Amino acid sequence: MPNTSRYTATLTTGSLKPRESRIVAELLLDGVSDAAWKDAIKRKNVLQARAPGSAVVLARLLRARLECFDAPLWLMVRDGNKELSAQALLACAVKHSTLLRDFMDLTLGDEYRMFRPTLAAGVWSTFLEGCRSRDPAMPDWSESTQDRLRSTVFQILSQAGYLSDTAARELKTVTILPELISYLRENGETHLIRCLQLP
Repeated sequence: MPNTSRYTATLTTGSLKPRESRIVAELLLDGVSDAAWKDAIKRKNVLQARAPGSAVVLARLLRARLECFDAPLWLMVRDGNKELSAQALLACAVKHSTLLRDFMDLTLGDEYRMFRPTLAAGVWSTFLEGCRSRDPAMPDWSESTQDRLRSTVFQILSQAGYLSDTAARELKTVTILPELISYLRENGETHLIRCLQLP
């Protein structure tokens, strides 16, 4: 019987990967064929992965994230400055991963509202306990997988500017850029806007 949990561990494949995501966005904007996609990812190794299998897995994740939206957002990723591109990629990652979305909405939001100066490492395990109570079908991840998920989520938050870095983890105020807010609003993503606009 297939697992029907709302939570998956796909995040462990990669953080926002800005350089690689720009490349994938370029391929999507060019509307390349399946054959050209495979040629770019596997033969040309445009993502500069260490092995063909790794390139395929990473490309699949980044494409799935980007395809949560459409060309106007892909343009923000490809052509936007570092801040806009990172925020657009975060929107994709949050839309794609319920685990990341719930963490930002339920846990990170509370940390901001309580004026915590830093994000304690322990909030992740507490969050996962809450996930299991919300979804009993959640996979029973090993400790190493839980650690990798935490590491990836914290790296994503650092890349998007919510954390100073993954060591000190000081909470920072992030202003979501108006072009991204406008795009999300036009697409009815009010919940996603709420997740991104912290505190």
